[in-house]
Amino acid sequence: MKHTRRAQISQQQPEEYWFNTKTMSVEVGKQDLAIYRIGPFATRKEAENAFQLLRLRSEKWREEDEGESQ
Repeated sequence: MKHTRRAQISQQQPEEYWFNTKTMSVEVGKQDLAIYRIGPFATRKEAENAFQLLRLRSEKWREEDEGESQ
């Protein structure tokens, strides 16, 4: 009975991908402490490119902030 309940719960929740900075690998779900996780990401590919995505987002936010302060 527990297995069925677990399957129902996992079907209700979308899969999340995280990049673990301690192991430098992608994980499905929260497997390690929050201090080691970057995410969540919608796909494994996004999680694999976590550092690049973070850099791009940071650049975008910086440009937006600079635009607001002028």
